[in-house]
Amino acid sequence: MTPEILVSAVLITDTSGRALVVRKNGTTTFMQPGGKPEPGESAAEAAVRELNEELGIETTVDDLRPLGRHRAAAANEPGHTVVADAFALTIDPAGVSPRAEIAEALWITPDTDVPLAPLSTQALLPLVWPRR
Repeated sequence: MTPEILVSAVLITDTSGRALVVRKNGTTTFMQPGGKPEPGESAAEAAVRELNEELGIETTVDDLRPLGRHRAAAANEPGHTVVADAFALTIDPAGVSPRAEIAEALWITPDTDVPLAPLSTQALLPLVWPRR
């Protein structure tokens, strides 16, 4: 059985339909922001905490729209599967800036050519951009 990594992931969009992806320090693949829940923390609480720590986004659990649980090959841990409790959030892009372990934050469109994590391409981005 493939080892699993439980995370919270947030599909963040702006009002023009762009999606926010991040790249962690020392990696080349972009993905939705989020991270691993701490002990006793719900998936939504982890998402809120991670957005603040990684990008300076102030939000609440009530602002998040649940998107269900999704699985895909982990982008940065070979041989692992990421199991993501996913949420959606629409924000104003002003004031979003990389912090903590985030090297780069990028607003993308369906035509943006950057390496994306399997969870992004297979599960999350198709929720806002139909596959071609």
